[in-house]
Amino acid sequence: MRLGVYGGAFDPPHLGHLVAASDACEALGLDRLLWVPSAVHPLKAVRTAPALRLEMVRGAIAGDPRFAADDLELRRTGPSYTVDTLRALRAREPGAELVFLTGADNLRDLPRWREPDEIARLATLAVVSRAGETVPADLPYPAVAVPVTRLDVSSTEIRRRAAAGQSIRYLVPEAVRAVIERERLYGGLSR
Repeated sequence: MRLGVYGGAFDPPHLGHLVAASDACEALGLDRLLWVPSAVHPLKAVRTAPALRLEMVRGAIAGDPRFAADDLELRRTGPSYTVDTLRALRAREPGAELVFLTGADNLRDLPRWREPDEIARLATLAVVSRAGETVPADLPYPAVAVPVTRLDVSSTEIRRRAAAGQSIRYLVPEAVRAVIERERLYGGLSR
C-alpha cells in the first residue's frame, strides 16, 4: 500500500489543500492520504486550537474515501516533528510505503528539521509544486516533484479576510466555513 502523509498546520484547510491532495493522490498512485494536523508546529505560530483544526480537516475531507484525518500529532506532547510522525506510522503500518507530501517552500527548510536524513529514509519525499516551482537543486535528499493545479488561495489570506469580515465562501469547504463562523475564529465573521 502506498500511504501518503500530508502534514501541516491547516489553519484553516482550504480548497488549495484539497486540490493539491487530490492531484498528488493521482500523480503518485496513493492508496490513501492521511491529513495530519500539527499540534505544536516547530517552525511557525499556529493560532487555532488543535482540536478545532482537526475538526476543520475532518469536515474538509468528508466524502472523499482516499482521505483520512489522523490525530497522531495531536495525541503527542511537545512539538510536532515529522520524523516522530513517520516513525509512528512506520510502526503502525509496517507494510506501507510512506510518501511524505510537502510544499517546495517547506522543503527548502528541510535541513533545519529534526533528523532530516531519517525523514528521507523513512519516506519518499514528494514536493507538491505549483506552476514554476521546482525541487530545490541544492537539496541533499531525493524528492519527486508533483505538479498540482494552482489555486491562488492561502490560509493567511483566509484568516485576513475572516478578520476583516469579508467572505471566505468558495475558498474553504462549507464545513470549514461553518466552524470558523461558529467559533468566531480569526477575529471576525465571514459570510
